[in-house]
Amino acid sequence: MKLIHLPIFALLVSSILCQYDYNDEYYDPVGYQVLPYPVCSVECDCPLNFPTAMYCNHRKLKTIPTVPAQIKYLYLQNNQLTGIQSGAFENATNLLWLVLDNNQITSDNVGKNIFSKLKSLERLYINANNLTDVVRSLPKSLVELKLSLNKISKIGNSLKGLENLTTLLLHDNNLNDVGGSLSGLKSLAYLDLSGNKLTKLPDDPPPAVEMLYINNNQIKSIPKDYFNKMSILQYLRMAHNELTNEGIPEKVFNITSLIELDLAFNELKSIPLVNENLENMYLQANKIDTFDLNSFCRVTSPQDFSRIRHLRLDGNNLTRGSLPYGMAQCLRLAGEVSF
Repeated sequence: MKLIHLPIFALLVSSILCQYDYNDEYYDPVGYQVLPYPVCSVECDCPLNFPTAMYCNHRKLKTIPTVPAQIKYLYLQNNQLTGIQSGAFENATNLLWLVLDNNQITSDNVGKNIFSKLKSLERLYINANNLTDVVRSLPKSLVELKLSLNKISKIGNSLKGLENLTTLLLHDNNLNDVGGSLSGLKSLAYLDLSGNKLTKLPDDPPPAVEMLYINNNQIKSIPKDYFNKMSILQYLRMAHNELTNEGIPEKVFNITSLIELDLAFNELKSIPLVNENLENMYLQANKIDTFDLNSFCRVTSPQDFSRIRHLRLDGNNLTRGSLPYGMAQCLRLAGEVSF
């Protein structure tokens, strides 16, 4: 595959007559210095006003084209790639973004240490492929790693050393046990493990997580004091699991920082105790038959009350007669209570 130097006249004409197939889902930085003669692979587009980006998406590519040295943003989504050949990014060691979503990449066809030389890489997206393992030799510079909609069944030590990682998406894979593979991710703020086959929560969860999504798994219980180290957790979603009241320690959801708690579509028979600061709680489609106000308010006074604004209890065994006396005082901020 050859690189081409496009004449400036041709580039100006193309900028008038053509529209590049930009994908709004991905960020397009602006304001970069315009190079007079951008270098681009013949299979792709390199916009005149964005010469550090190369758009190779929707081209039916089966191999990764030659990537020029100045490219920092590489878009290869929606092709027919089955692997990442060794040396694919040998010239482009300054890559910041690499998007490989919606291809057919398998773990066996990813070159050894393929990402290790990309010392500046911040965002790597390989969603909707055929990976069975988390890709290896990842650079410590990574901030976002998205590997959802694959067939990943194990993580191993692939995430070791990624201390700058803030976003990790592994939803809709085949994971049945994460173990302690996330323990070193000290900057991780957003973790999505939904749609797997997990029967228990990850061991030693990262302490900086603010959003933990673990819907659609097979989790039946939560260890005592599990969330104690997650002091800034704000959004916890555990809908569509197999949680029972017996598997939930009494004060496990008494988390001061928590804003939203989703426990819908589980096996609960009563409302778990939550912190007064909680604002949104989803409990629909359980087996709840009693409404204990102490779950929300231990004390009710002009200064002491629940901050709940949205509470869903529909699809349970509650009726209007089940609502307790004093509910209006405890849940005085609630704009919606459905049952």
